[in-house]
Amino acid sequence: MFSFNMDFFSKRCVWVNGPVIVGAGPSGLAVGACLKEQGTPFVILERSDCIASLWQKRTYDRLKLHLPKQFCQLPKLPFPENYPEYPNKKQFVDYLESYARHFDINPQFNESVQSAQYDEAFDLWRVNTVSTDGSEVEYICQWLIVATGENAEKVFPEIDGLRDFQGEIIHASDYKSGKKYEGKKVLVVGCGNSGMEVSLDLCNHNAKPHMVVRSAVHVLPREIMGKSTFELAILLMKWLPLFLVDKILLICAWFIFGNTKNYGLRKPVEGPLELKNTKGKTPVLDIGAIERIRSGEIKVVPGIKKFSKNNVELVNGESLEIDAVVMATGYRSNVPYWLKENQMFSENGFPKSPFPHGWKGQAGLYAVGFTRRGLAGASADAINIAHDIGKVHKEDVGKKRQQIVPTLRRCISTF
Repeated sequence: MFSFNMDFFSKRCVWVNGPVIVGAGPSGLAVGACLKEQGTPFVILERSDCIASLWQKRTYDRLKLHLPKQFCQLPKLPFPENYPEYPNKKQFVDYLESYARHFDINPQFNESVQSAQYDEAFDLWRVNTVSTDGSEVEYICQWLIVATGENAEKVFPEIDGLRDFQGEIIHASDYKSGKKYEGKKVLVVGCGNSGMEVSLDLCNHNAKPHMVVRSAVHVLPREIMGKSTFELAILLMKWLPLFLVDKILLICAWFIFGNTKNYGLRKPVEGPLELKNTKGKTPVLDIGAIERIRSGEIKVVPGIKKFSKNNVELVNGESLEIDAVVMATGYRSNVPYWLKENQMFSENGFPKSPFPHGWKGQAGLYAVGFTRRGLAGASADAINIAHDIGKVHKEDVGKKRQQIVPTLRRCISTF
C-alpha cells in the first residue's frame, strides 16, 4: 500500500496492492486470515474503534453462542480446547482478538466508508472514507470485499404513539442486563432468539416481561437427548430429505415443549429448516424461555396497536401498563447506503444470487457473511474469496501496480 498526499487536498489517495475489506467483524477477520495465509496484502476498514463491535458493544451480557463451538470457529484457527461447548460473549471476543493477533491483522479503525464505486474508466474500485477526526481518504483497489454483515444497523419500527410513551425505550442492541429492571413491567417487542433471551434474562432479575409475538415462529430445544439440535439436523440431512428432517425436529420439539400454540406461539406452515433455507428466518433455539412462558413468568401478548404515556394497547383490545420497552426487532444490512452498484446486491442489502453462489460478483466485488448461515457460512465465503483472488499471479499484480501510478495522478487531479 502506498499513498499520494498533497497539502492543498483534504483527501489522501491510497493505492492498495490487494483487496479492501469493509468491516472488521468475524467475516472480515476470516477473509483477512485466508488472504494472509497465501501472502496477499489487504486493508481492512472498520468504522468502530475495535474488532467485532457488534459483539463487544451491542450485545447483552448473558449472550452465548447458540451453536456448538465447532460450527462457529473461523478458518485456520479453532477455539481453545478448554472452551465450553457454547462459549460466552467474553470468550468469543477473546477468541476473535487472539485470532487477529495470530494472523497479524491490523484494521484501520475509526474509518467509516461513505461510498464505494467501481470506476469503469480506470478498471478499479474507489472507496471513500471519513475518519472520526474528519479526515478523508480514497482507497483505490482491484478487489472490494464487503464484510459489513447481516446485522450492521438496528431495526427500530415506527409504532403509533411510541413517541408519547414516557418510559424507557431501547433497542436490544443497547440492552445489557435485566438488573436495573427488577420489579418493573417490561414489554419485549419481538420473539426471535434475542427477544426470548432478553425476556428470560428479565425473569432472572425479577422483572415482569411481556413478549410481543406477532407472527408464527419455530421454537426448537437447543439440545435433544444431550446432543446439539443443529448437529443432529446436519447428521440427519446426510441420509434423509429436508422435509423429513423438519418433521423429526418438530416431533422432538413437541415431546419436549408440548403444543406451543397453547402458549401463544403459532408455528409457521413451512418447517424450520425449509424456512431457514427459503427465507433466511432462523428458528429459536430455546435455553429456558419456554419453561418461563409455561409458568406465566413471561407473558406472551399479540401485536401492538398503539402506545400512550404509560400504556400499550394491543391488537386484541387489551391494555397494559408498562415501565419500559425493549425492541428486539432485529437488524439489517447497510450495504445499499454506501455501495454504489446494483448487480450483485439487492435493495435489502443481500446478494441477489442464492447460497452458495452469493460470495462473488463482477469486477472484483465479493461478499462474505451474507449467507444467513452464521459463522460457518462466513468461513466458507472467506475461503472461496481468498482462493479466487489468489488465482491472480503476483506478476499480474505487479504489472497493475506499475500501470496504476499514472492513473492515481489523474485521479488526484479530479478531486
